[in-house]
Amino acid sequence: MLKKIQNACHKYKDNNAFFINGTYYTYLTFAQHISNVRHIIEQNHQADSSKLIGVITYNDIHTYASILGVLFSGYGFVPINPENPIDRNESIITQSGIGIILTSTNYPDLNKLNNIAPLKIINTAQIEDSKIDVNIPDIGEDEIAYLLFTSGSTGIPKGVPISRRNLHSFIDAFFALGYKVDETDKFLQMFDLTFDLSLMSYLTPLCIGACVYTIPSGEIKYTSIYSLLEDQNITVALMVPSILSYLRPYFEDIRLPNLKYSLFCGEALFNDITSEWFPCVPNALIQNVYGPTEATIFCLTYDWNKDIATEKSFNGIVCIGKPMNNMYSIIVDEHLKELSAGEKGEMCLSGGQLTPGYWSNPEKNKKTFFKYNFNGVERTFYKTGDLCFIDQDGDFMFCGRIDHQVKIQGFRVELSEIEHHVRVFTELSQVAAIATTDVIGNTQIILFIEKFTGNIDKLSNYLKEKLPSYMIPAEIKHIAVMPLNANGKIDRNALKKSL
Repeated sequence: MLKKIQNACHKYKDNNAFFINGTYYTYLTFAQHISNVRHIIEQNHQADSSKLIGVITYNDIHTYASILGVLFSGYGFVPINPENPIDRNESIITQSGIGIILTSTNYPDLNKLNNIAPLKIINTAQIEDSKIDVNIPDIGEDEIAYLLFTSGSTGIPKGVPISRRNLHSFIDAFFALGYKVDETDKFLQMFDLTFDLSLMSYLTPLCIGACVYTIPSGEIKYTSIYSLLEDQNITVALMVPSILSYLRPYFEDIRLPNLKYSLFCGEALFNDITSEWFPCVPNALIQNVYGPTEATIFCLTYDWNKDIATEKSFNGIVCIGKPMNNMYSIIVDEHLKELSAGEKGEMCLSGGQLTPGYWSNPEKNKKTFFKYNFNGVERTFYKTGDLCFIDQDGDFMFCGRIDHQVKIQGFRVELSEIEHHVRVFTELSQVAAIATTDVIGNTQIILFIEKFTGNIDKLSNYLKEKLPSYMIPAEIKHIAVMPLNANGKIDRNALKKSL
C-alpha cells in the first residue's frame, strides 16, 4: 500500500490529493506534510518506547498527513476523536500505551490527558518543512498499522489492532474487485477518522493518485454529502445506508450521472430505498459491502441488481454477497457446527483481513475466536454476532444482529422482521424495534418510527395481519429525529435510555 502511495506522490505530484473545507492540496504538498511529520517522529522516537502513536482526528490536511507520516515512519496510529468524552480518550490512551500524540489544533483536553501519562504533544501545523521523504520503511507485516477502539459491553472501549498484513490484504482484495478507477476519480470521505470505513475512503484513492473529498467541518453531514456529490462530480462514494433516509426527500431532484460506484456499508441496506436511489445514480454500480472492524473495513460484497432485487433480499435487507479474495465465511450454530445452505446461524469470518485478536483482552479473544478445519486447513475464525444464512446461489443473506434476536414467550423473534413490515406499511426507512423488559420481567418490544404521521391503530392492525401476537410491539413511539452515533448509524442504546 505504501509503495502505491509513494508512486502516486511522485507520478501525480501536481494532481489534487485532497479537497478539505474548500481548499485543494496536491500530492506534492501532501508528501511535504507527510515528510514533516515523519521527520518530527524520528526526532522524538527515543522518547517513546511504544510502537503506537496517537493522532487527534481533525478534518484537515495535517491530520491525514499525520496518519500517513506515522505509517511511513514504521509505527501504527491510534485515532482519537477530540469530541469524545475525556474519560473515553483517557481509556484509549491508557490501554494503547502511547507516549506521543500528534494534533493539528490545540485540543482543549490535552492538559487533562497529560495527567494520566507523560505524553509528548506535537502540533503538526507548526512543524517546519523538511526534505521530502516518502521512502518505504523496513517493517514486518505483522506489525500494527492501526488500533481502533470500539464500544465494549462493559462500558470500556475495546481495542481492535489491524496489522499491516491485514491492511495490505484489504487493499489487494479491494482492487481485485475490478473497479475501473484511476487518477481522475473523485472519492467521497464522509466518515469520522475513528471509524474504519474512513480508511477505504482515503487510502484507496491515495493508492491511485485520485482525489479525496471530505465533509466540511461544522456542517450538517447529509446536506454536505449531497452538495459534494453534485457540485464536485464525485465518482466513488462509500456511505452508511442511513444517509439515504435523509437524502430521500430530494431523490426526485438528485441526478448524479458521474457517480460510477455507490457503495454502502456499516448497517443493513434496505431494498426499498435502494430501488428509489437507483434512478438518482443512473450510471453507478450500487454495491452492498459487509464487514466488521475486526475483519478490516469490509470483506464481502454484493452487486445490487434491480431485476432480482426482491429475490436477493431477506426481510427487505439487501444480500451481502460473497467473501473477497483471501477471506472465508461460514455459518455456524451455537455449538460452532457449520450449517448448510438455507439454515440460519452466526456468520464467522477468517482470512488475511482478520485481526490477530483484541488488544490485551485474552478473555474476550477466547469467547470470540475459535479454530476450525475449513477445506482441510485449520483456520482461526471470528464470531461476528450477525445472524445470516447462505442462499441457493451461495450468497450470504443478512438477517440482523443475534443480539437483536430475542425470546418472547419462548419464541425466537428477529427484530429486523418487525422493522421490515413497519417499513412496508409506513414507507419510512428510519424504524427501530427495541427489546426491553417490563416491571414484571417480561420481554416486550417498543417500536420507534421517525416522522410518522399516520394512524397507529391502522399500523397495529396491519402488523397483526403479518405477525404472530407475541411479535406485536407493546408500544409505538413517534420520534422527530432518530438519534445517530458518530458513524451515522441509529443509536439503539440512546433509544433504550429514552424509555
